Amino acid sequence: MIKKLLIFSVLLFSTCFCFAQQKEVENAVSKLTKLMVTPDSLALDKIVLNNLSYGHSSGKIQSKQEFLHSLLSGESDFVDINLTDQTVIIQNKTALVRHTLNAKTNDKNIPGNVKLYILLIWSKEKSGWKLLGRQAVKVP
Repeated sequence: MIKKLLIFSVLLFSTCFCFAQQKEVENAVSKLTKLMVTPDSLALDKIVLNNLSYGHSSGKIQSKQEFLHSLLSGESDFVDINLTDQTVIIQNKTALVRHTLNAKTNDKNIPGNVKLYILLIWSKEKSGWKLLGRQAVKVP
């Protein structure tokens, strides 16, 4: 009986831990999304790793510095972002997040709309989940 109780306790704890981890990743995605609409250099610097690889649907790849510059300068200007169909997979200290991004943009003062499939790669660091990679593809 004690053995069964111990096994049940371990399973319950690991299930709760997994849900907590998933919630942390979802919160990081939400924070990044808000920062893409309302950029803040210090907050962006904290949530993005130095060796970021940020891929656009056009094939353009940006470093952390290029990504931050494009948001902070208004070159890449998100007016509104809506994420749907999000899934999160966590393996050790890595999380893969997929979702569909629907956004209103105003890049270089030109209004537009974009719909993309996104893959985000997050790394669990001492200070929380940090963005390591992003790749976008156009929705067919």
